[in-house]
Amino acid sequence: MNAPFAPRAVLGDVDGLVATPVAPSLERRRLQCYLGLILGDIFAISVGFAVIGWLVNARHALPLAVVHSQLILPIFLTLALYNGSYSIKTLHNAWSGIARALVAMTIAVAVTVFFEFLIRPTGEMPRAAFLVGSIAAMLLICIVRVQMRHLVRWRCGARVLNELVIDDGGPKVDLPGAIRVSSTAMGLRPDLKDPDALDRFGLVLRNIDRVIVSCPVGRRAEWAMMLKGANVDGEVLDEVVVRLGAQGARVLGNQGLLLVSAGPLGLRERAIKRMFDLAFAGSAIFALSPLLIVVALAVKFYDGGSVFFVQRRMGRGNRFFNMYKFRSMTEAMCDANGNQSASKNDQRITPIGRFIRKTSIDELPQLFNVLLGDMSLVGPRPHATGSLAGDKLFWEVDLRYWQRHSLKPGLSGLAQVRGYRGATDREADLINRLQSDLEYLEGWTIMRDIQIIFLTLRVLVHDRAF
Repeated sequence: MNAPFAPRAVLGDVDGLVATPVAPSLERRRLQCYLGLILGDIFAISVGFAVIGWLVNARHALPLAVVHSQLILPIFLTLALYNGSYSIKTLHNAWSGIARALVAMTIAVAVTVFFEFLIRPTGEMPRAAFLVGSIAAMLLICIVRVQMRHLVRWRCGARVLNELVIDDGGPKVDLPGAIRVSSTAMGLRPDLKDPDALDRFGLVLRNIDRVIVSCPVGRRAEWAMMLKGANVDGEVLDEVVVRLGAQGARVLGNQGLLLVSAGPLGLRERAIKRMFDLAFAGSAIFALSPLLIVVALAVKFYDGGSVFFVQRRMGRGNRFFNMYKFRSMTEAMCDANGNQSASKNDQRITPIGRFIRKTSIDELPQLFNVLLGDMSLVGPRPHATGSLAGDKLFWEVDLRYWQRHSLKPGLSGLAQVRGYRGATDREADLINRLQSDLEYLEGWTIMRDIQIIFLTLRVLVHDRAF
């Protein structure tokens, strides 16, 4: 039976309103399951050692048993986090999680034995009690993890991933438990030249973890490009691996599936990046609040217009969002679609606007976009949908442009610190930025983000800010 969609969202269409189902998010529920597994392992280790200590000698051995469980726990949790004891695979298969947890526990016990009995050979707790306590903890880990399957099924159901099959006239895909939609009925089409079509596609893919597209040969390349910027694991039924630039493949029944996209960051990396964004953006807004207030008053009092310039940009998953900047142009001549790039002697820019653009102060309101979750501190810069490189729209220059949107857009990025900023008078201006953005996607680390932030401070004032 096909998995039902949760409450329906409504997507606007030129011909009226089309009801679009949206899948329930499982990411938070998976996090709850991971937390449950962690707490269950902590309980098993603590109780295992405590019970054996109490049985051996409640007065003397129990306190030492508690101490040893406290020594083992941080080592075990560190190893378990890195060996995949809390991963999608362990939610799918309880025995896989048990095996990984036992490996982590065995290594943690060995490390503790080394420090306790080699460095302190006259340890007070009997070796036999420690060994039996370790075995008891391992047995409890197995029991608790088997019982935790009830939590996983309760929170996530039989499958722990939201999988979507898009039927666009290709071969039938047999994937039990997957959500199935018809591209025709949902108004989905692989049109990379239509931002509204991309926005519709992004809405249908909200909360989806994996997408499979079944379509005729002639449309497979287009669907592959659509999926590359969608921030999901995307697969297309196609045997032409080279033409699609597939990243991998798997077999489902008698069908071959090619992996054409994958979110560049896993859950742990996204959590680290988000915590860093919140901490830095919140602190920056607090520290810069006097400057923000002064600039807002100056913009307001100069001509009485609005303080902020709000422009629709495209963000992660090819979804639109409203980006905020201090208004630097006369209100009547603001370009909401970004069809005309600012030039060095642009008459639309006010005297105050010229200063805040030159010093990049006009970009500071995007810190609020970071807090809202639309942007990140570091990532590919978001562009207006009407932006031109030469006389072509950005995505007309290179269709790889849409791959930039597999991450949240950033206040700054690798392209900006390399000096690729300002107007895009030539197609080469866009290509340079695109190559840097794609390079950033390939090798994310939090230290690289911190490095880019510091390098950004060196280019806040630049000669290409008009």
